[in-house]
Amino acid sequence: MGLDDAIERRHSQSRKLWWLILGRLAAALFLFFTRLIWVRGSTPQVREMIPPLLIIFALTAVYSLAHRFTRSLLFQARIQCFIDILLVTWLVWNTDVIHSPYIALYIVIIAVSSLFLGPRDAIVASVGCAVAFTASAIAVIYGLGDQPAHNLLEASRVQAIQSIGLFDAAFLIVGLLSARLAERQSRSDVRLIAATQSLATLRALHERIVQSIRTGLVTTDLQGRIYVFNAAAAEITGYREEDVRGQDASIFFGEIKEIIANSLHPSAASEPGPRFEADCLTPDGLRLRLGFSVSPLFSETGETTGTVITFQDLTHIRALEETSRRQDRLAAIGRMAASIAHEIRNPLAAMRGSIQMLRSDMQDDSSQTELMEIILRESDRLNRIISDFLNYARPRSITQSQVDLGELLKQTFTLLRHSAEILANHVISEDVPAVPVLTSADAEQLQQVFWNLSRNALQAMPGGGTLSAGLLKTSHNRLRITFSDTGRGMAPEQVEHLFEPFSSTTGGTGLGLSIVYQIIRDHGGTINVRSREGQGTTITIELPGAG
Repeated sequence: MGLDDAIERRHSQSRKLWWLILGRLAAALFLFFTRLIWVRGSTPQVREMIPPLLIIFALTAVYSLAHRFTRSLLFQARIQCFIDILLVTWLVWNTDVIHSPYIALYIVIIAVSSLFLGPRDAIVASVGCAVAFTASAIAVIYGLGDQPAHNLLEASRVQAIQSIGLFDAAFLIVGLLSARLAERQSRSDVRLIAATQSLATLRALHERIVQSIRTGLVTTDLQGRIYVFNAAAAEITGYREEDVRGQDASIFFGEIKEIIANSLHPSAASEPGPRFEADCLTPDGLRLRLGFSVSPLFSETGETTGTVITFQDLTHIRALEETSRRQDRLAAIGRMAASIAHEIRNPLAAMRGSIQMLRSDMQDDSSQTELMEIILRESDRLNRIISDFLNYARPRSITQSQVDLGELLKQTFTLLRHSAEILANHVISEDVPAVPVLTSADAEQLQQVFWNLSRNALQAMPGGGTLSAGLLKTSHNRLRITFSDTGRGMAPEQVEHLFEPFSSTTGGTGLGLSIVYQIIRDHGGTINVRSREGQGTTITIELPGAG
């Protein structure tokens, strides 16, 4: 027997012993008040009842103290049973023995001993009750005690002995029946304990299996409320089981009620369920792409009690697919840029030089001079576009060194505050730790990332607003940089294609954010975007910290 079983058994014996102590006191009080009503206040008979009641109170106090300090609870219960037999015998002795109304208390003692002690003790108690009663009755019949024997001597002594035999037989029969019932109860308790242990083992095995599955697993009731959320699900989503239990599964899988209804349809039970995908936000606000399937959950009787949802994190896979598509576009653009860059730049330089020479011979206030200024500005814009093409298609190699991201952000925002793009109603703030936050990176390329993101944020707030940047260190030695603005925001379709080439949201070439994405990827980082139309945009970058 294990330690836990032994402790549980002792607690059970302790509770039973308390019931025995308090039950005896309650029975004594019940008999006292019943007798009091029966004799209708007869003073002599009431006085006769007070000593036994006081004895019961005294014994209850002694038993309670013994219960607190004794280690052998079973031995104490047997002692109490023995004393109960003596007390009942004393009551019977003082109430005409064979005709005593308290003879029935012997049967109570036998029944109680079977409940609190067990089959063997019930038989011992029945024999003890029979011996005590027989000894008292014979003593009275033959005048061996203080009891007057003339009443019994006048009656048929044989009839008295027959009554004694009947009572003894009743005690023994009650003892045997009580022992039998106690034995059955003991076997039932053993089977119940075994079944309980088996159920607990199965439950623990089920929980270990569920928790060890490396796929996210969620079970819901028929209304879609979560009641099982395994460790893999918590690891994938970042939520704890106690925080999501009882909540609707739509917080992870979107509008799922129709999917659940379809999965519970009888025709769907025999077919493998289809796969679905949904976007989920982590507690940190990062977006995950989850692939999931829904299956019905059945009880032992075959009744549908809920659903089982298994899911995986597809964010990395989708990111790889998107990276592959970008790489294909990059290769195409690289080939195109290599073939046309010199073809465009050479005549463009010749045109610009010619226009500058012509302009030098004209007056500054003429209309031709204004047109030439337009040509020069547009030629400069064409040159910048070609430079963006080349930067995107042929990025220079990374020169890594220890970089303090906090200092880099401060430098970027200092330059930004003195740029011509800042309006009077623009507010810029940065939340940077006082201690250095180091990473191994190319400082020039990261500053280009910060500059591009900041300029895009300002251009998204033409009517003014707040641009804020933050830097903090997260778990697993990751560094998180956030850029948030209160600008016009973007539609989900724009967010989806934000880092693709030529998908500008501010009227530029559409290559700036593609270059940003490529730089962050080359540094082993990730970039995520959260945006709503009219509510601004938040871009989150995560980079590995310095080893």
